[in-house]
Amino acid sequence: MNAVSSRRWSALNAIVVVTATLLMWPLAASAQLKVLISGGFSGPYEQLLPEFERMTGIQVTTGSGSSQGTGPQTIAAQLARGVPTDVVILSREGLTELIAANRIAAGTDADLARTPLGVAVRAGAPKPDVNTVEAFKEVVLKAKVVAIPSSTSGIFLTKDVFPRLGIADKINVKLTPRGTGAAAMVAAGEADIAVMPVSEIVHAPGVDFAGTLAEEIQLNQVFSVAVVAGSKEVEAAKRLIAFLASERASAAIKSGGMEPLGQRRPN
Repeated sequence: MNAVSSRRWSALNAIVVVTATLLMWPLAASAQLKVLISGGFSGPYEQLLPEFERMTGIQVTTGSGSSQGTGPQTIAAQLARGVPTDVVILSREGLTELIAANRIAAGTDADLARTPLGVAVRAGAPKPDVNTVEAFKEVVLKAKVVAIPSSTSGIFLTKDVFPRLGIADKINVKLTPRGTGAAAMVAAGEADIAVMPVSEIVHAPGVDFAGTLAEEIQLNQVFSVAVVAGSKEVEAAKRLIAFLASERASAAIKSGGMEPLGQRRPN
């Protein structure tokens, strides 16, 4: 490690120590947070939230929405119509759009975790090989219905992958507002497969994880967090972000099919 990297690593260690100390300080009992979250990070978040509330005394109310796309339930649409929100957790692509729209408090964003795209099949059904481009293409072409979420991963698949493979007009794609909807279609037998973030497959009821897409057609999706501009609970919001990005959250993130990014060592 060179001198610059050593200084950066020392600084990161100092931040971790300060963060751990701040997390233990109690806030006023009235501190409450409102969070809007997309599906990709929901598994780890739901596992970690009770511990955060116990540690800090901060009460959190959670709503949900899509990272990107159209319709009234995207996170951007909810913020635009004034849904009270202190913290958003969504794909980095969606957060970049919110930053450009001045919806995010400057300098508060952080990347939490990364997860690849994978394929879900109905629980107990044979798991097809989807690990190469040709194998995935064959599976998608044979499927009567392919369910995908209409948010970040669905945009990538419909605008990039399927056209690049020359199959955009040869497959029956059903878009759902959220990954939970795509998984539910497979669980109910309404779709043969769903293509979506692995983190949403591993905790979805009624489906099994068949495998990840090949790197040539892969979107290693990053999920990020930030304080919403105009929040009245900035201190409490920053403490939630620090907790979700801490080493303490790593086990839950890994068990949710994701790679933690909050405590990566610099190169």
